[in-house]
Amino acid sequence: MTEPLRVVVADDQALVRTGFRMILTSEGIEVVAEATNGAEAIDAVRRTRPDVVLMDIRMPEMDGLEATRRILAGDADGPRVIILTTFDLDQYVYAALSAGASGFLLKNVSPEHLAAAIRMVRTGDALLAPTITRRLVERFARRDSTTAALHRDLAALTPRELEVMGLLARGLSNAELADRLHLSEATVKTHVARILAKLRLRDRAQAVIVAYETGLVTAGGSTAQSS
Repeated sequence: MTEPLRVVVADDQALVRTGFRMILTSEGIEVVAEATNGAEAIDAVRRTRPDVVLMDIRMPEMDGLEATRRILAGDADGPRVIILTTFDLDQYVYAALSAGASGFLLKNVSPEHLAAAIRMVRTGDALLAPTITRRLVERFARRDSTTAALHRDLAALTPRELEVMGLLARGLSNAELADRLHLSEATVKTHVARILAKLRLRDRAQAVIVAYETGLVTAGGSTAQSS
C-alpha cells in the first residue's frame, strides 16, 4: 500500500488528540480529522473515509462504544477501529471488540507501538495483546446465547478449523499456530480466513470473543473437546 495511511482521532481531551497527531505526523501517518465525541467521530468518518479510527471509549454526548457500533454496522468496507482506554480490563472495551473494533490500546502506549498498531490493523489484521485480551474476554464473556453479543453456531467449522480457532483464542500467532499444528503459515492463514468467513466475523479479535462465548475455550484457557 503506497497511499498515505489516513486516521481520525476521537478523544475528548485536547492534549491527547494533539499528542497523537504529533506522533502520527512524525511517522508519516496523516490525521485527516479530530473529534471530541462519538457523534463528531461518526461525522468525521463519513466525511473523510479514513483507514483507521483511534476511538476513546469514554466521551461525552455519545461514547466510543456507540460510535463504533454505528460506524461498523453493516459496513464491511468501513475503517478499522482501535479503542483507546486507560483501563486494560474494561467491559466497554469488550463490548467494542464485540461490535467490530480491531483491538485496543492503553493511552500510555509508546509512540512506536501506536504507529505500528495502526499499520497492523490497516492491513486487515487484528490488534491483539494476547494476555490482556484473554483476561478481558474471560472476565466479560458470557456463555448465554440470549446475551452474547457475537454468538455464532460453530457447526459450520471443520474439526481442524475448531482446533485452529481454539488456539487462536488463546493468543497464538500464525507462526505459533503453524508450529503447534505442524502446518505452513500459508495453510494457517487459509484456515483463519475460512473461520472468519463462515462465522461472518471482521477479524481475529471477534473470533476470540466467539470462542469464549460459545464455550469452545473456557476461562482457564482450555479448549472444549470437539467432535
